[in-house]
Amino acid sequence: MGARSDADEARAATKPLDAIEREIAANTRAYVVGPYQQRRGAADSNQRSFAARLDEAVGLAAAIDLTVVETIQVMLTALRPATYLGKGKVEEIAERIKLEEIGLVVMDCALSPVQQRNLEKAFGCKVIDRTGLILEIFGRRARTKEGALQVELAHLNYQKSRLVRSWTHLERQRGGFGFLGGPGETQIEADRRIIQERMTKIERDLEAVKRTRGLHRASRKRVPYPVVALVGYTNAGKSTLFNRLTSAEVLAQDMLFATLDPTARALKLPHGARIMLSDTVGFISDLPTQLVAAFRATLEDAIEADVLLHVRDVAHEDTTAQAADVQAILRDLGIDPDDGQRVVEVWNKSDLLAPEERERQLGLAGLKPEVSRAVLVSAVTGDGMGRLTDAIESRIARSRPVYRLALPPGDGQSLAWLHANGEILERRDAEDGTLDLTVRLPPEREGAFGARFPEAQREN
Repeated sequence: MGARSDADEARAATKPLDAIEREIAANTRAYVVGPYQQRRGAADSNQRSFAARLDEAVGLAAAIDLTVVETIQVMLTALRPATYLGKGKVEEIAERIKLEEIGLVVMDCALSPVQQRNLEKAFGCKVIDRTGLILEIFGRRARTKEGALQVELAHLNYQKSRLVRSWTHLERQRGGFGFLGGPGETQIEADRRIIQERMTKIERDLEAVKRTRGLHRASRKRVPYPVVALVGYTNAGKSTLFNRLTSAEVLAQDMLFATLDPTARALKLPHGARIMLSDTVGFISDLPTQLVAAFRATLEDAIEADVLLHVRDVAHEDTTAQAADVQAILRDLGIDPDDGQRVVEVWNKSDLLAPEERERQLGLAGLKPEVSRAVLVSAVTGDGMGRLTDAIESRIARSRPVYRLALPPGDGQSLAWLHANGEILERRDAEDGTLDLTVRLPPEREGAFGARFPEAQREN
């Protein structure tokens, strides 16, 4: 018995942390409770049916491998300050928790620290709300240094007001609580001070990481490729589309928040234009303000992009509401989602539509003006990729000047400058060695180009 225990401990010690977390989660029996307030004239303030919201909450729980035993939808006429739910419903759920041996209850709402603690006392098990669940997912998925720091900062900020003697793991960072607080300092005060010190250190580290990312962005700006960023609701298929366009192997799973760190790849479009394609974290309804702020840095590629591809899952029953959520967050980031010159709606997952519905969606897209026309695609099958790359190229062409010029034979230096500072869209070699070129330029290079090639003629 003792030998087996030692062997088990040895195996556990060699397991990666992610594997251990997945194993713990898989062995945790969970309830997902959807406490939704009934409103007159509308089923839901964020345009979703209650059933769809509950399904999404189950998807969030599945994203960290929890074993969801049951979902419970609770209709509320009013919110209780102490427990969010009514007393009778709390007692009813508590009885079911004991019978089912539930270890975790996920509440699909935002709980105050007092409500969370009171529910934990009543249920006799751990309780997390929607914010806490999203933070757990972010913590599991973040891979880059900046992503990990942003997650930890948001998590510490969230937990600071919820201290219930759950921070003893921080002892290792300061060598133990025994000598930290001094006479008369309570454990909670010591914990809170350690959390604040850790947050201050993370903020310093983040500043350094952001400076490094800023340098990388500045170097990318010197490359004359326009940036195209994928944005959209979580699980809309952004990473699958990114892989289809770039032949990369970014994590693409049928899972909420599969991508949390920005990924960028250079890509040559069919007609010769080169772009920098960037994948971003997925958006979600009721994303807490502190998380939007914490992840703003990871969305900087989207904020500064020349073109944004708003990827929508048109096969999802709540595609309209999901699109509204994305548009609201884009506005928070200072981006106009209705700017057809910059934003392209990509209606993804056409392969999941019935043939007649697919034709209907194509017809709907065709009714829109060309400048703001949506593109129906399937990132899985590749259907519609030609239409999508055409839409990207047309947006880039509208925003960047195009010139025609002729280079004398042997002027390799000028040709090299054009390759380094612009895109050569077309090249025609004359018999005498003269090069007739069509060149597209980033706006910031237009002045230097004009000084170097005064005889060039602008085409757009």
